[in-house]
Amino acid sequence: MQPVVLCAYEVDVEPIFDSLEVQNCRDAGISEREISAPNWRMSMYSGSVPASQQLAEKLIATGFAGMRFRSFVADSGSDDLNLVLWNWGPRRPAKVVLVDDEGRLVP
Repeated sequence: MQPVVLCAYEVDVEPIFDSLEVQNCRDAGISEREISAPNWRMSMYSGSVPASQQLAEKLIATGFAGMRFRSFVADSGSDDLNLVLWNWGPRRPAKVVLVDDEGRLVP
C-alpha cells in the first residue's frame, strides 16, 4: 500500500450536473452507458475518445463545472458517489481551496 495523505477542501462549485436525478439525464439525452463507460480503456487504447470523455466535453461546453454520479467500481453500492470537477480555482463559481490551517502541507 502506498502512503496516503488525506486533505480537507473548501468546495463551492456550480453548476454541477447531477446524473443521480434521472430527469436530468433524460432532458440531456444522457444514458447510463455514457456515464459508466465500461469500455473506456479499450476506447483509449484504440485511439478513440471514450463515451465518458465525450460526455464530459459535452457538459463542459454547456457550462457545467463538474458532475455527480454513482460509482461503477466493482462491489460499490448505491450510496457510493463520485464528484468530478473539470474547472476550479480559488474563487466562485468554481472554488476549491485546500484547508491547511496549521500549514502542514506547505513546502
